[in-house]
Amino acid sequence: VESRGLGATMLCPAKYLAQIIVMGVQVVGRAFARALRQEFAASRAAADARGRAGHQSAAASNLSGLSLQEAQQILNVSKLSPEEIQKNYEHLFKVNDKSVGGSFYLQSKVVRARERLQEELRIQAQEDREKEQMPKT
Repeated sequence: VESRGLGATMLCPAKYLAQIIVMGVQVVGRAFARALRQEFAASRAAADARGRAGHQSAAASNLSGLSLQEAQQILNVSKLSPEEIQKNYEHLFKVNDKSVGGSFYLQSKVVRARERLQEELRIQAQEDREKEQMPKT
């Protein structure tokens, strides 16, 4: 009878340990869920702050597979100048031609970068037209 009583007391610490582990997992789970909700809210607020132009630019990045910064780096342009974009595009397209030992992959990246920058120029022109049409206050 005494050995059975001793076994019951040995289970008691294991039971407490299991309860502590379960409570710890619940606390961590709640903290993770709260952090995730906060991150979603912050992301939504940042997207709203960027406004409609940001949405168009982000959509253009998704379609082309390149961000604006990546496209600028590929074509080595610092500002969005149609002349500079075209000049750098023509040079990089020629030097990456397969017939002169270039890379088709790099050539396609150059084409995608030009397309992405041209789309950004189109978005900016549209924004400028919309600003001009707004009544002055």
